[in-house]
Amino acid sequence: MTPNLSRLFPYPFERLAQLKPTSNSVSGKTPIDLSIGEPKHPTPQFIKEELINKLDTMGSYPTTRGHDLLRSTICDWLIRRFHLPVETLKAAENILPVNGTREALFAIAQCVIDESKSKPCVLFPNPFYQIYEGAALLAGADPYYLNCTQENNYLPDFDSVPPDIWARCQIIYLCSPGNPTGAVLSEKDLIKLMGFSDQYDFVIASDECYSEIYFDEEHPPTGLLEVAVKSGRTDLRNCLVFHSLSKRSNVPGLRSGFVAGDKDLINQFLLYRTYHGCSMPLPTQYASIVAWQDEKHVKENRQQYREKFDAVVEILSPILSLEKPEASFYLWPELPLDDVTFACELMKTQNVTLLPGSFLARIADGINPGKNRARIALVASLEETIEAAYRIKKFINNLN
Repeated sequence: MTPNLSRLFPYPFERLAQLKPTSNSVSGKTPIDLSIGEPKHPTPQFIKEELINKLDTMGSYPTTRGHDLLRSTICDWLIRRFHLPVETLKAAENILPVNGTREALFAIAQCVIDESKSKPCVLFPNPFYQIYEGAALLAGADPYYLNCTQENNYLPDFDSVPPDIWARCQIIYLCSPGNPTGAVLSEKDLIKLMGFSDQYDFVIASDECYSEIYFDEEHPPTGLLEVAVKSGRTDLRNCLVFHSLSKRSNVPGLRSGFVAGDKDLINQFLLYRTYHGCSMPLPTQYASIVAWQDEKHVKENRQQYREKFDAVVEILSPILSLEKPEASFYLWPELPLDDVTFACELMKTQNVTLLPGSFLARIADGINPGKNRARIALVASLEETIEAAYRIKKFINNLN
């Protein structure tokens, strides 16, 4: 077995599950789980129908590169959504469908990291989606944590990274909008990072899975490719973006997403994935095509999240230190006591499950940026979400 397996940390939800036996609810209340970022809004009917209608295509092997129509549909969506010149992207060169971005975010590190170079390093925000860390460790690289705190607006400070770390960096993961903070990297931030990439030659892997859940229809979050092109980087050198239908279209079980960007990186990643054996089933591809072609259901989805955020913030803001994020479906409040204790007692007395913030971060520069915070995923129905907010309010009032 690879010795790198021993470097892995327990997954946040494994740690959460260990809390539950000691926190059995005695409240008699129905459980409400706001810990997992799994959308609970109904999957649009037209996507399900297309999946069913194309079941007969399961009789053929899919290619790793994906169906031409899927790649061209994704290409068209990127051009529309991020205001890209048509000539910037080519479906045959810059797009690669993947079975959900989780596996692709993991696999890109295995493809990119060169262990023959001295002490390879992978950078990512702290707190973070744990796949970034696991990908780094299993690729034989050292993680470098970029603390994202209230003081720096929950965004990584690229200027704080020492030159020797940049010199070792082979890939940096971004998450914008952020999980769990909802913070969005600015155009200025991304241009600065691309400058470091030019100087030190590392890959920028931008996880943009929450890009379609935002609150101002006139100002959607910017994306890495959009900024790259605006700044004159039309070859998209060292830039990759990862997008998913899971949150956008409420189809987490479809496992459908894509990677787009630098054609040389896409070509090498295609070679890797050809041996990896991870081509997307054809019924999934056809269902994905109709999902990427439609924006009506996405706007309706955003409206549902707006309603939940407005309701929950109104209920909790008088008693809990929280800020409405720029995007995503998470709240990241500061808690009145230790986050693990808070989560345990809330489960026990109110049967509401949140994810302790310290489970999503590591100690770096002497602090754990998730300590005494919680991730609240507003994924349940409006009624359940409001009920959970009132239970949290009651729990905090009882503390006081």
